[in-house]
Amino acid sequence: MAIRKIIMTALTVTVLSFGHSAAEAQQPSQDRYSLERSESGFVRLDRQTGAVTLCTEAEGTLTCRMAADERAAYDEDLARLEKRMEALEKQIAGGTAAKSGDLPSDAEIDRSIGIMERFMRAFFNLVQEFQGEEQRTEPGTIPDRT
Repeated sequence: MAIRKIIMTALTVTVLSFGHSAAEAQQPSQDRYSLERSESGFVRLDRQTGAVTLCTEAEGTLTCRMAADERAAYDEDLARLEKRMEALEKQIAGGTAAKSGDLPSDAEIDRSIGIMERFMRAFFNLVQEFQGEEQRTEPGTIPDRT
């Protein structure tokens, strides 16, 4: 129960620390962590990320481990990423990384090229029209482009 109270206190400190400006967030790393003594060791709070770590001291060495709820979330995320990576590796090995439905058909490509061609022709016709107007306009006058 005491650990739960410490974690809640650490979370409160984390929420309050998010209110600081961006300049304060760039403080040197010596202010990044805070340690609070608990019944079984220390609770370390990462003020940048809000991560809470439980630390114990044994034989002059401080050993820190993630809190149980953070560890579970970490393990779930890791398992999800491993499954996704395995699926992608199978697709690559099987040659099914790009399905035929993912690529445009020849008809769609031809249609797109036709649209681009019409656009480019219209654009270059406008450029030629403006160049012709500039050549017909007397020097020192403003061309009528309305």
